[in-house]
Amino acid sequence: SSGINAEWPLRPGETNFKVRESDEKRTWLDLPPLIAPTKCSVLPLSSNPAFEPFIKELSAALRKLGIPNKVDDSSGAIGRRYARTDEIGIPFGITVDFDTVKLQTVTVRERNSCSQIRVQMEEVAGLIHKLCSEQLTWDQAKQMYPEFTAQQTIES
Repeated sequence: SSGINAEWPLRPGETNFKVRESDEKRTWLDLPPLIAPTKCSVLPLSSNPAFEPFIKELSAALRKLGIPNKVDDSSGAIGRRYARTDEIGIPFGITVDFDTVKLQTVTVRERNSCSQIRVQMEEVAGLIHKLCSEQLTWDQAKQMYPEFTAQQTIES
């Protein structure tokens, strides 16, 4: 016997490719945060120039903690940009919006559940670090921070 299980897929990534129950066109690569090559995306809600300093600050804070991140400031709806990052296995998304400008908070979204929390700018890099190094679970984070349902600020 060769010790190889013929039932085991030859490409391990196939077992981690998931489909959203609510929308079969939405798929995601379910990589654990610890092994995901890119740990989080930084997504401005729109191309509003007021978001730029916050995006730069967030990306720099994440890099300072050794957290690989991807800024996606391409045009298109935020949902489509979330979907793109889900498909390549990025576990967390940080969204900069008008509340960021006014209240210094960002939305953090978890890929698998699509649930979101609101976090202070100065806390978000540390939170992502703890989530990606398995010092904190998403369920624990959801108990520490308010759930995000809608922006408080419509325009700046």
